[in-house]
Amino acid sequence: MATALIILAAGQGTRMNSDLPKVLHKVAGAPVLAHAMRAGATLEPERMIVVTGHEREAVERAAREVDEEVIVVEQAERLGTGHAVAQALPALDGFAGKVLVLFGDTPLIRAETLEALAGSPTDITVLGFEPVNPLRYARLIMKGDMLDRIVEAKDATEAERAITLCNGGLMAVDAGLLADLVPLLSNKNAAGEYYLTEVVALARARGRSASVVTCDEAETLGVDTRAQLAQAEASFQARARAEAQENGVTMAAPETVFFAYDTVIGRDTVIAPNVVFGPSVTVESGAEIRAFCHLEGCHISRGATVGPFARLRPGAELAEDVHVGNFVEIKNAILDEGVKVGHLTYLGDAHVGEHTNIGAGTVTCNYDGVLKHRTEIGARAFIGSDTMLVAPVKIGAGALTGSGSVITADVPDDAVALGRAAQVVKPGLARKLFEKLKAEKARRQKEKQ
Repeated sequence: MATALIILAAGQGTRMNSDLPKVLHKVAGAPVLAHAMRAGATLEPERMIVVTGHEREAVERAAREVDEEVIVVEQAERLGTGHAVAQALPALDGFAGKVLVLFGDTPLIRAETLEALAGSPTDITVLGFEPVNPLRYARLIMKGDMLDRIVEAKDATEAERAITLCNGGLMAVDAGLLADLVPLLSNKNAAGEYYLTEVVALARARGRSASVVTCDEAETLGVDTRAQLAQAEASFQARARAEAQENGVTMAAPETVFFAYDTVIGRDTVIAPNVVFGPSVTVESGAEIRAFCHLEGCHISRGATVGPFARLRPGAELAEDVHVGNFVEIKNAILDEGVKVGHLTYLGDAHVGEHTNIGAGTVTCNYDGVLKHRTEIGARAFIGSDTMLVAPVKIGAGALTGSGSVITADVPDDAVALGRAAQVVKPGLARKLFEKLKAEKARRQKEKQ
């Protein structure tokens, strides 16, 4: 059956104590809204509608970064979830199928849970869960196997508050039924808001069917406070680490490894302690990431080793069997097969040919204060320690640069380039200088007495 999504993202989140809308705070390197959208996208919906309100332009930009085709509508007044869905109904004109209503501040919902909601045969399906502490949650009132109604905690009787099956907030509704029932919602409740949950009782009064799909409490976590943001991050990381291990990744101290929302790690990869993955990292099978590395926007091929204490920035491309050692930073650079960059080096805006060795302290001087320039290094070259490569510059295949050189002009294939000042030796001068300095030190100490 065709599906459409309505994602509610209009709230300000005052308890976050932030100028940023709550749906734009990040979990695993992505706004919580992006997590909800990505989970919903697994259903391949015909339409995805995001309802904005507070800081609507910023929320819309974030939504379009995930899906350029997303439909964005505004809820100018925040009068409850039912009112928010009402703003989205015109965007569903002509759609026939299931409409899933999601919350933009719920980043941990699983695709499998959404599939269960979308695949339910009843006219309305509500997500339910049994929390450790159900005090503040709306209760799901069952009649036999069918859901009869939903009662908000503040409106519940004592007997209804004793029920432990609670409303997870998400809902799947037949599109035609949703369009019929939303205009009938009432705000005669303790909060004076239009609750979407009321559609269950309205549908049942018409003889329509309603059911419940359940999930773990963790999936329903909404991010309304900084503490909940940290809780969501911890839950995401625990899930990502477990999935990585199940997929054949070795981690000696998994609790110290942090993944982004889109990290891809191949099996038989080994990840040492204290490694952080930023967005857009792919590591192929059999690579090794050593301790205290930070990676983002990069691709690491089979058999490569990175670290310890290495930083790979966006655009770093490591081919097979590349070695990047300690205190090496690589940005927007391609390292071909077998390249070795041992330590204390910066390679930016560069292409290094296969099996080239980059000595310690090498820097590609890629920025002139206004523009970036590229460095090209051929295959099987040898770059001596402490070489400054002032871009734009090309080092030929098989070429060698002397240690301590400043290279400002292209170097042909198989050539040696030396770009340093001539050494000057003054016999006996060191002894004279030390004697002079020691005498000056003694004079100053005598003056202090």
